Parts: sequence; C-alpha cells; structure tokens
Amino acid sequence: MKNLIYTECSLRVRYAETDQMGVAYHGSYLVWFEVGRSEFCRQHGFSYQEMERNSGRFLVVATVQCRYLAPLRYDNEFVVRTRIKELRRRTVTFAYEVLDPQGEKVYAQGETTHVVTDREGKPKSLPEYYGKLLMESR
Repeated sequence: MKNLIYTECSLRVRYAETDQMGVAYHGSYLVWFEVGRSEFCRQHGFSYQEMERNSGRFLVVATVQCRYLAPLRYDNEFVVRTRIKELRRRTVTFAYEVLDPQGEKVYAQGETTHVVTDREGKPKSLPEYYGKLLMESR
C-alpha cells in the first residue's frame, strides 16, 4: 500500500543539536525523523505508546537513510514532513522531508523502515486497526 498523505510538525534547531560551527549535527536528523513519525501517528488517531500498550506490537528500526541537501543552523526553524511510503503486513516505511517553514527549501530527505515485532523481538503482523489508521487522511 502507498500513501501520499503527509503530516507536518514544526521544530527549531537547538544549540545541543549543533556542532562547533553551529551547523545541525547529522545525527539530529534521525531524532527529528522520530519526532515526525510520532506526530504522524498522533495525527492519525493514536500514540505510538498506546499501540505498544494495547497491541503488544513494536516498530523496530531496520534501516535508516538520510540525504543531506543543505545545512540547518542553530535556531533555524524548520518543518518535518512525514508520510507512509509503504505499509506491509510486517514492515512500515516512513519517508521524511526536512524543509524551511514555507516549504520552499529542502534541507534533507530520508526514510526509515521498521519491522513489526512483539515484546520479545519476534516479527509479527501489524494489527489491522493501526494499519488502517496509518493510511487514513485526517
């Protein structure tokens, strides 16, 4: 299944997220992807914590990809745009864009692929209820 519906959340580069030159550290983008992913779930009707608690399912990161296109600097405002790229029975791939607030400049693009597991780390199917919520527009 493919989904072109996206959500956005606004953030600002914090001092702790920069290097000595005041440029956002490359690892900070992975944290921002996680913020975008969590907000995507919330904006689609559930929190990730709720899914863990109610279904005993976890989304384990299997792969991460990030392409850095332009530097973000300390105190810059930006938007993380998140969407589902692919939803399968046992995997979910999220796609991200890190943009200026007007959506004109792209700072980075990335993807994370997650394997659905139980508490013991064994692959399981994503409960149908959460799959439907992830694919719905709001």
